[in-house]
Amino acid sequence: ADELWGKEIPDTIETLKERGSATVSIGPAGENKVLFASIADEKGRSYGRGGVGAVMGSKNLKAIRAFGKDKPGIAEPDIYKFVNYEAGKMVTASPRTSEALPEFGSSVLVNLMNWYGVFPSRNFQRGEFENAAKISGERLKDDYLIKRGACWSCPIGCKRVTRVGNEKGEGPEYESIYALGSSLDIDDFDTIISANYLCNRLGMDTISCGATIACAMELEEKGKLDTELAFGRADLLLQTVEDIAYRRGLGNEIADGSKRLSARYEMPEVSMQVKGLEFPAYDPRGMQGQGLLYATSNRGACHLRGNMLGPELLGAPKMLDRHAPSGKAGILIVMQHTNAVIDSIGMCKFVNYAIGDEFFSRLMTSVTGVEYEVQDLQLAGERIWNLERLYNLRAGFTDADDNLPPRFLNEPLQEGASAGHVVHLDEMLEEYYRFRSWSADGIPSEKKQIALGLDQLATEQENA
Repeated sequence: ADELWGKEIPDTIETLKERGSATVSIGPAGENKVLFASIADEKGRSYGRGGVGAVMGSKNLKAIRAFGKDKPGIAEPDIYKFVNYEAGKMVTASPRTSEALPEFGSSVLVNLMNWYGVFPSRNFQRGEFENAAKISGERLKDDYLIKRGACWSCPIGCKRVTRVGNEKGEGPEYESIYALGSSLDIDDFDTIISANYLCNRLGMDTISCGATIACAMELEEKGKLDTELAFGRADLLLQTVEDIAYRRGLGNEIADGSKRLSARYEMPEVSMQVKGLEFPAYDPRGMQGQGLLYATSNRGACHLRGNMLGPELLGAPKMLDRHAPSGKAGILIVMQHTNAVIDSIGMCKFVNYAIGDEFFSRLMTSVTGVEYEVQDLQLAGERIWNLERLYNLRAGFTDADDNLPPRFLNEPLQEGASAGHVVHLDEMLEEYYRFRSWSADGIPSEKKQIALGLDQLATEQENA
């Protein structure tokens, strides 16, 4: 595959394009083992977080192409069609999935999160961005949108096809606007969108890329790093993104992620990460449950492992007091289990704003022919969550890693609708461990492991 090495992802996939095949590929960032390199497919969907592209690059694996015509069997096809029909009606009846997301995509959240005071800027030094309207979903629609798109058969259609100058591409999503925009104190939307395109072509997670650049900018601000790369320097962003992918100059240091970068310059507190994974675009000081989610997520600061945006800001399934730490552990655990099941089924998280667990149980029953109740799926989600926890413990993680950067625990936001708040993590974490039947230091009890059918792992853990 020498002729593919060095190619950007779209060029690689075009070279390998063949009727009846499907391809995933890494870009130059994966080849150079950037620790937040991604994998993408021919539809532009990215396996974005956690550095999976670097794993492929470390094995000199540029791409994977698969062929096949057979379709998986469905146990009850008529029931399956009816369940999907009902789900479609629920999706089109919900304002979140039939109006906001189709109209603006995920970038609809920019102005809303800014209004709540949880839209990060300057590496989470602030919870609002004064120029949010310049990089909002409304602005994206008015000035850059070419057309909407959707994943196959999806009634939501949240995909944005946009244009900057002569270049056309997808996005940016809400998270990318934060990471490559407000977090860097940049409001030049042309540059933000172009940086998003560039990350996609080179194969990098936009969240960790932008968050690590923000870390470098704060190191510069604090006098730890001698560089021109400062907050607000939109003119340096595209070159910096490219330097990261090819590990050139300062880009070589940024390519190792914010945890290593901040440690190198002896200022770990400016790295906004949990378990090595950088933060997405919600300041937990204005969302207590979101803070608990970030701290306890098995893969680090991830908003897709039980997002509390619904109950704390959008009223789905019900509205909770976003500033109150009490009562968050129980609903978060349910959300974590539900999201683990959605990941296992292979569905989009957005449908969870319109349909509930009962739909997923009916869907699984119709596909597999095995009778699933809601409690069966919650049990499956709990099993997944505990299995991941055991893996993390085996890998060396401890309860000390269920934590947040000091900024969120000790530095109240100074302005906006969330001013004066910090995350009260200790109170929530104690309740979380108790509800999960884990020990005070976050270890699943042997009884819990056996109850979940993980008894062999319980024995191995005891003898490890």
